[in-house]
Amino acid sequence: MTTETTERLTLSIAECAARLGISKNSCYLGVKNNEIPYIKIGSRILIPKAALEKMLAGAKIGEAVRE
Repeated sequence: MTTETTERLTLSIAECAARLGISKNSCYLGVKNNEIPYIKIGSRILIPKAALEKMLAGAKIGEAVRE
């Protein structure tokens, strides 16, 4: 077992909202309207950091999630 720390690849809704400077409710609405890229695992909604960065850089959401 190694003691390396691994960087998480996803953000929670609260973390995403804080990074974007919006409320959690606005973040949930962005996910619901497919304005913010996300994946759903069980009942958890996670925002992939790479897809969010691509979206913010100007890529379309579908392109950001697929790559």
